[in-house]
Amino acid sequence: MFKIVEKKELAPKIVKLVIEAPQIAKKALPGQFVMVMAQEDGERIPLTIAGSDAVKGTIDIVFMEIGKTTALLGKMREGDFVPTLLGPLGTPSQIEKFGTVVCIGGGVGVTALYPIAMGLKKAGNLVIGILGARKKELVIFEKEMISATIALKIATDDGSYGIKGFVTDILKEIIEVGTHIDLVYAVGPLPMMRAVSNLTKPYGIKTIVSLNPIMVDATGMCGACRVTIGDVTRFCCVDGPDFDGHLVDFEELSQRQKSYQKEEKEIMNM
Repeated sequence: MFKIVEKKELAPKIVKLVIEAPQIAKKALPGQFVMVMAQEDGERIPLTIAGSDAVKGTIDIVFMEIGKTTALLGKMREGDFVPTLLGPLGTPSQIEKFGTVVCIGGGVGVTALYPIAMGLKKAGNLVIGILGARKKELVIFEKEMISATIALKIATDDGSYGIKGFVTDILKEIIEVGTHIDLVYAVGPLPMMRAVSNLTKPYGIKTIVSLNPIMVDATGMCGACRVTIGDVTRFCCVDGPDFDGHLVDFEELSQRQKSYQKEEKEIMNM
């Protein structure tokens, strides 16, 4: 059992939980995730570790209440216990000195991006941040990303904050003014990561995306999280979640993400 020591609503339906998990906090690295169960007979879902404190023995997870398990987690309060928390899982992000790195986060993906951006900054990179959201009230982790970047730009679909448009509009402008970019790192909704990868490919800019496919056991045994990278099948839980965005078969992944839409809708009504 893992105690919730802090709960905070970052935006409508977006919740941050700080959970006591000393063994996980001691080992967690940027890019890794945990498997969470909101109830003992429920499903297991992957949630990226948005932060960790080895001294306090806590980890941060952030999620949007969009499914049954996240809805149950959202109802929990400080002092409640999460029955199952397994991790840290996944291959950590590659943190080294690349040069100039553009870190792009969309929606809740920003919280997974922050530890990576901070790690890249500490490794000596010049980190430029781009955040995207549907509207101003859904922009989260802005202060955190400011601390991890030399410049932070924001785009909202409705123009209520930052520029009106998409993260790719800002990225395209940065590229076209002649900024030398050594690496792009994108975390967020699948369409956003696909659009970023499509934009950078003609320029030959290395692009890493963090994938979040359907996942069951998170040990590489079940194969539920398989993704096609180039001509090779990889398991996101053990080989990822980070992959070369120019090699990801986004169309296949998009179709696989829809596999249980009917069941998801049914269980939300139960």
